[in-house]
Amino acid sequence: MDDKTRPDETGYRFIGKPMPRKEDARLITGKGRFTDDFNLDGQTYAVMVRSPYPHARIVEIDMAAAKKMPGVLGVFTGADCAADKLGPIPHDPVPKTKFDMKLTGPNGGAVFIGPNVLLPADKARHVGEAVAMVVAETKAQAMDAAEAVEVRYEELPFVLHSEDAMKPGAPVLWHEVPNNVTVETVFGNVEATDQAFARAAHVVAKNFHIGRVTGVPLEPRAALGHYDTATGRYTLYAGSGGAVRQKNELVQVLGIAPENLRVLSHDVGGNFGTRNRTFVEFGLVLWASRKIGRPVKFTATRSEAFLSDYQGRDLVTKVELALDDKHRFIAMRATNISNVGARCVSLSPLSKGSGLIPGSYAIPATTLRAMAVFTNTMPTNAYRSSGRPEVTFAIERLVDAAAAQLGVDRIQLRRKNLVPPKAMPYRNSVGMLYDSGRYQENMDRAMEIADWKGFAARRREAKRRGKLLGRGLANYVESSIGAPREQARIKVQPQDESGPARVDVVIGTQSSGQGHETSFAQVISDLLDVPAESVRVIFGDTDVVKVGGGSHSGRSMRHAATVFSKAAVDLIAKGKAIAAIVMGAAPESVSFADGRFVSRDTNLTFDFLELAAEAARHKLPDALKDGIAVVTDNEMHEPVFPNGTAICEVEVDPDTGEIAITRYASIDDVGRCINPLIVHGQTHGAIAQGVGQAMWEQIFLDPDSGQPLTGSLMDYAMPRADVLPSFKTEIAEVLSPTNPLGIKAGGEGGTTAAPAVMVSAILDALGELGVRDITMPATPYAIWTAIQKAKAQ
Repeated sequence: MDDKTRPDETGYRFIGKPMPRKEDARLITGKGRFTDDFNLDGQTYAVMVRSPYPHARIVEIDMAAAKKMPGVLGVFTGADCAADKLGPIPHDPVPKTKFDMKLTGPNGGAVFIGPNVLLPADKARHVGEAVAMVVAETKAQAMDAAEAVEVRYEELPFVLHSEDAMKPGAPVLWHEVPNNVTVETVFGNVEATDQAFARAAHVVAKNFHIGRVTGVPLEPRAALGHYDTATGRYTLYAGSGGAVRQKNELVQVLGIAPENLRVLSHDVGGNFGTRNRTFVEFGLVLWASRKIGRPVKFTATRSEAFLSDYQGRDLVTKVELALDDKHRFIAMRATNISNVGARCVSLSPLSKGSGLIPGSYAIPATTLRAMAVFTNTMPTNAYRSSGRPEVTFAIERLVDAAAAQLGVDRIQLRRKNLVPPKAMPYRNSVGMLYDSGRYQENMDRAMEIADWKGFAARRREAKRRGKLLGRGLANYVESSIGAPREQARIKVQPQDESGPARVDVVIGTQSSGQGHETSFAQVISDLLDVPAESVRVIFGDTDVVKVGGGSHSGRSMRHAATVFSKAAVDLIAKGKAIAAIVMGAAPESVSFADGRFVSRDTNLTFDFLELAAEAARHKLPDALKDGIAVVTDNEMHEPVFPNGTAICEVEVDPDTGEIAITRYASIDDVGRCINPLIVHGQTHGAIAQGVGQAMWEQIFLDPDSGQPLTGSLMDYAMPRADVLPSFKTEIAEVLSPTNPLGIKAGGEGGTTAAPAVMVSAILDALGELGVRDITMPATPYAIWTAIQKAKAQ
């Protein structure tokens, strides 16, 4: 028995083991099945005509010249969509689980989301919005024809920033929302908060804007649609965060029965939330395929993705912290204003952030005003750790500011106010119930692995070289909720023409690079006591997967493992019934132990794979005719709260503003860790993503024209391996009481703390020069400018 199969002290053979990912062999040898890898006979190509204006009335679309060009099969507009009675994409942006923060429109009314039509017939509401589609024999022909489509626009006043959109007289995007505010909800206890502030010994206030970024997945979004005239059935190939959701939304757009659409979402080249929601091109290629009678393919260019992918962050947060004379936190006020863009696609960031305003700290009274505002920008969506980095940034920067204002040690201030383990489960002051965690232990351990005590010597050494060394620390708590329903269909298959004996597992949550094929197999292997290599995980095909919430909000492993645990009980029971028939034994005499079905009535024993082979040779009663197979549903609403601490050190050149990240350490409590190798990899990627926003990444719109100035990887800087240090990360496993395996989530914590810890470190380095604040991204120019302003003052 090797290390991979030797049970540890928990009794698990595979859970907790750092098993290499089985899917990597396929992916790195070019055998992946990404959207653009699929091609169909007779395939044609779609190209979008996009608005060059942030806000403009569509007066006329002249398609005559384009239609006459070589290879052009059709030019389609919003008027055509309306004539064919295509519905809007039924985005459901308000989170619906039992414990989500309940966002409402102003005065408790409904949230207006704006009709998410495939092509608008009235106005373009952001630069890059598709206003027409050209379909041609080749992509080059479609691109040429798209340039020949003449759209006459009437330019309208536009607004880009959420606070500007709320001002009297601001340009209005939707007449139904004359002040552009679609969400305004107050959470917490206003009276208790006001009373605490009135008696506070100290009050600290800060305003922040956490800017707009985009996911930049390795695979630009693509879609291939096919309408079969013989069967009346549509097929869509499109990488996404969940094939089932895409199907359920697109059948409403097309006005067809669910059985007439199949969605295939196999390998997905990155998501980060960008692909969680349906894009207009998914519906357009399906509709166009029916119109022209041939398959239609769309693949975005990288620049097109910068213009029209769903984007992330863009939150204005205004926060105040009240402290008593012993430096205890007694109350907090916050106003969070989310820029949802031209249409409301997702309110997950605002909702999830709302529940975590107090962060890791015991703050008895809190009031939050949560708002969402329309602007002439691309819609925002959940982006890695949806909403949590923003509020973590606010509370951690506020605590640092409080320490500076009071002249106290920032670590001691945190120790005094962290939620203690004995308080768990802890209900915070806006109503979220933190399930478990040891926040002070995380901080202590992070300081230990970061060599906190050695910092002073490193700072002196840096100063001798003319550099400024700074150190940051940020605690975080985040939430994982996500769509509540999941289904598993598990069948033990005997050897056949398709391969050796195996366990087929159909699941509705799907991978966009997280290693589900490996980690899900580890869970099944332990629950059923079968070899991990015998488990085949199947997802991303709605003809096979009927139910499931997809991959978002860190939900995948927790929901999958929970429904697997329920399914295993049913599968073992069914195995016992079949084993009794195969053995000729009394059903009550059969038991399952150490991976084998045994009976006191016979010396025959079978594991699951052997039993499936034996059962195939027997005639089973109708109740068991499908063999060792079960379909199990589960609905889980309880959130879990991963948490941790990040510490980093940065070295700044005061003459140039150049910055080097010299150390980065983190402790992340993910609950039960199924595969540490995968979790560490996700942690590293998550840190890089959060550091990217802190240091380089920004969707920048020219305030005078509304034009995006970051339209390619030439102008949108991203983290690279050579600008990041070797991370020192450790996993804490404080099990959650909310699910059978105690899982929390492991893919987003690194991002959650990174912006806060990076800015904390930079300001610590620049403190002696009088720099007290800096706006992300903290580029060398931004740092140099801050230094010059401080010198001038």
